[in-house]
Amino acid sequence: MTTALPSSRETASLIVQDVCSGKRTAVEVLETYLDQITSHEGEVNAFTLVTEQQAKADARSIDKAIANGDTVGPLAGVPVAVKDNLCTKGVATTACSKILEGWEPPYDATVVTKLKEAGAIIIGKTNCDEFAMGSSTENSAFGPTRNPHDLDLVPGGSSGGSAAAVAAGFAPLAIGSDTGGSIRQPASLCGVVGSKPTYGGVSRYGLLAFASSLDQIGPFASTVSDAALLHEVIGGYDPKDSTSIKEQNTSHSALIGHDLKGLKVGVIKELLGEIEGIHPDVINSCNRAAESLENSGADVEHVSLPSAIYSLSAYYLIAPAEASSNLSRYDGVRYGLRIDGSNLKEMNINTRTEGFGDEVKRRIMLGTYALSSGYYDAYYGKALKVRRLLAENLEELYQEYDVLLSPTSPCTAFPLGEKTQDPMTMYVNDICTIPANLAGHPAISVPFGIGTDALPIGVQIMAPPMKEQVMYQVAASLELAADV
Repeated sequence: MTTALPSSRETASLIVQDVCSGKRTAVEVLETYLDQITSHEGEVNAFTLVTEQQAKADARSIDKAIANGDTVGPLAGVPVAVKDNLCTKGVATTACSKILEGWEPPYDATVVTKLKEAGAIIIGKTNCDEFAMGSSTENSAFGPTRNPHDLDLVPGGSSGGSAAAVAAGFAPLAIGSDTGGSIRQPASLCGVVGSKPTYGGVSRYGLLAFASSLDQIGPFASTVSDAALLHEVIGGYDPKDSTSIKEQNTSHSALIGHDLKGLKVGVIKELLGEIEGIHPDVINSCNRAAESLENSGADVEHVSLPSAIYSLSAYYLIAPAEASSNLSRYDGVRYGLRIDGSNLKEMNINTRTEGFGDEVKRRIMLGTYALSSGYYDAYYGKALKVRRLLAENLEELYQEYDVLLSPTSPCTAFPLGEKTQDPMTMYVNDICTIPANLAGHPAISVPFGIGTDALPIGVQIMAPPMKEQVMYQVAASLELAADV
């Protein structure tokens, strides 16, 4: 087993404190992380691009502002890694696909704009499964990312590069996107914190779409409080996103440190072993997490979410259907790759054949089939009914319980190449995380123990829409118990 994991990781909060007090400069902080990247990025492959020169210029600007007594933002001098499916003006954004090779957006995603306004230093773009379609970060035109805990293992996906960047000490914070668990699952496998906000709580403007009714941008961090801080920075209403929620409470960290007395926690039975494939080590960690919350004063009970059994099947009809529509824009005409042909149709076929990888092609074909005449009601229509049923089941549970607890991933990190030949085996990795995406609810993965293989295990806290405060409160309590 080879590891690139540093012995310790510092918090973003500490960096801001040091930079603003003059204990360290933003340039010095940045150099520390660039040194770590130089030492280990060749082994991990977390980045598609390290924006070293621009990052140094931005760090110097922060130091100058502080020296002049100017006001700086809540992430002043903090390096942040950004997933390569978020637009960055003048910087290559490819979603790790050949079909967008070399494309440089003319604008920043809203999340990127907010990071810059907060004083964060964008240190680079991170590797991911092509167009965020995958659970292992092996479906990338830039090659696979490796898990810093063991370089022979996957980091999870699709935001594996962002998770690995935080785990390896390449950046204290990172941004990912989560369509069916693409933040939380790699967070679990890499032993970091990963949060999916309420759908509409963080602007998707500038995110290269996979499945528009499911995609959500969110934070990676080493601690719950850092994740909440980053969430506060990137969240809020954005008129550029038609699904953005106007009335929002963005003080997500307000309840961190408060006791759990009076809170009710439901442990989802179906995701705790009733569904086949949940590893005993994962079940054990989740049971210990439930005991920890009970010891902290919460009322903990096992609950049933029967529609969870069908959520995986529903997701793998809805998400590919939306992908087949969203990815039709990559036609060789407007931007990105173009492979010529004798006519327009042949050019379209040649471009997409060469530009899209196998998993993306698989999902486009599956989605197109599900939407086709004669099959729409039998497949896509039925999946939408399951989605509605799941939302109703969750709404009933949240009338009695403040949060729900479950595993994040059914297993710990697995070897590179182990599941690439069997798509169904790979898809099962999303079984615990998909319900939150289908319902549009917030959820977070927190490291809680290690398996018999000495690899990290994450547990998941789900909460009702716009109830991130209590979600982070409970997650912080688990984090504290896990460190004891």
